[in-house]
Amino acid sequence: MWTPDHRRAAGRHGLRYPSDLTDAEWRMVEPAMPPAKRGGRPRGVNLREVFNAVCYVLATGCQWKALPKNLPPKSTAHYYFML
Repeated sequence: MWTPDHRRAAGRHGLRYPSDLTDAEWRMVEPAMPPAKRGGRPRGVNLREVFNAVCYVLATGCQWKALPKNLPPKSTAHYYFML
C-alpha cells in the first residue's frame, strides 16, 4: 500500500521528463558509468544527460532519431547505449 513516504520517494515532480533520473537515482547509477579514456581530450558530454536520453528511448519506445532536441544527440546516446 502506498504511504505518503512512498509517494514522496517515487515522485517524479520537477523533472523534465518522467524518464529522467532523480539526484538519488543518479548517485546509484553514476559509479556504473564507464570512466573517461586516458589521454586525449577530456570528455565533453554530460553522462547523466546521456543516460536520461537512453531512459527516454526505453521508456517511450521512440526511435533514436526522435529524441527531443534538449537531450544529447542520438549518435552519442546510442553509442553509450551500445557500450
